[in-house]
Amino acid sequence: MSTPKRVLVTGGAGFIGLHTVRRLVGDGFAVVVLDDLRHACGESLPPSAELVTADINSPAASEAVARFRPDAILHLAAQGGVSRSVRDPAGDALVNVLGTIALLKASVDAGCRRFVFASSGGAIYGHATRLPTPERIAARPLSPYGAAKLAAEGYLGTFTRTFGLRTVALRYSNVYGPWQDGTGEAGVVAITCQRLLSGRNPQIRGDGRQTRDFVFVADVADANLRALRSRVTGPINIGTGVSTSIRRVVDELMTAAAYQGPIDFVEGMPGEVRDTALDTRRAATSLGWTASTSLRDGLRQTLTSFRERVPQPTVHATSAPAGAEATPGRGSPGGSG
Repeated sequence: MSTPKRVLVTGGAGFIGLHTVRRLVGDGFAVVVLDDLRHACGESLPPSAELVTADINSPAASEAVARFRPDAILHLAAQGGVSRSVRDPAGDALVNVLGTIALLKASVDAGCRRFVFASSGGAIYGHATRLPTPERIAARPLSPYGAAKLAAEGYLGTFTRTFGLRTVALRYSNVYGPWQDGTGEAGVVAITCQRLLSGRNPQIRGDGRQTRDFVFVADVADANLRALRSRVTGPINIGTGVSTSIRRVVDELMTAAAYQGPIDFVEGMPGEVRDTALDTRRAATSLGWTASTSLRDGLRQTLTSFRERVPQPTVHATSAPAGAEATPGRGSPGGSG
């Protein structure tokens, strides 16, 4: 397959999407962004990237694919909250399963040759019997979110076998970095930055000893570009292979922010995996990709980006925050694993 020149990115106005779109435009690709803007990251798209505002399940989305006739599609749009999927599994499946199927069908109809799907290495394996976890380990998701991603991967395989669409599922670990949403319920790095810089105590769900594989968004954008250019099919883990505790991440951010107050611990949530780390040897061999940003450097870059956007308080609050919003969940697509 020749290198694609025309790429449609769903969720391209979101966290991971915008980092990737800026890379694509910088490399000379023609880009159309399909996004309903419900989770836009607030930064501007490159002027040359066309924005189509539509839900991925809508006729307008299929019409945009048919009109643009992309060489490749990068599908990042998703319902990204694990706890939200537990509360509303049907709503999660509507976006993460049916939306993906609609986009696969539109891709085939438009003659698209390559389809790159943002899956989840953080949620899809469940309580993995091996860490770091390779792709060959059976997927046993604990949440409707993970189950939806696994179901969508099944459709990718079907469209490859039946229609010849070259599909690949990038199983992201926990993606973090600048422009991630710090106001929702997923993405402990972004939420901790938001809390620290707005004068609230950092918050941890559970005991803080649960671990995640944290991968920096710029590294993920690089993996996306390599996958778009490659011919490889099937699932590929995108992470660092390193398990890091939630407590260590929060401690690192507290140090970087010169915060010396308490941490608020709240109850964990159902459907959450205890420990994750992804074996990324297939990414290295098939995409020539490995993560290059250290956790400390990535966290400091992220905190700096939040500091530039968030008004600074004169003192840090010491009382417990109202509400329990921080989770050690994925930084979803636009997020994470």
